[in-house]
Amino acid sequence: MIWPFQKLVGMPRVAAIEHPFGRPYGDVGDAETQMAVLRAALAVFDSAKAPGHVEHLPFTWHEEPKETKWHPAEPSPIIALMKKRREKS
Repeated sequence: MIWPFQKLVGMPRVAAIEHPFGRPYGDVGDAETQMAVLRAALAVFDSAKAPGHVEHLPFTWHEEPKETKWHPAEPSPIIALMKKRREKS
């Protein structure tokens, strides 16, 4: 998601995408987009012929950054457990 940095540290191939942090494959519950992004990212293995290859995937986020909801309505089980433990202490 920060492809210039990934290239700088020497990752052999990069599938770059302009999605928010924590959502590289798509929005929560959007299995169709998640599968499309995953397939496109895996296809970079086939198209990258030399070290340092950077391929920008053809996906755009559906909201402006300031409108993006960063957290799902219901926290993941691990986050809920951590929150519960924190409240007890």
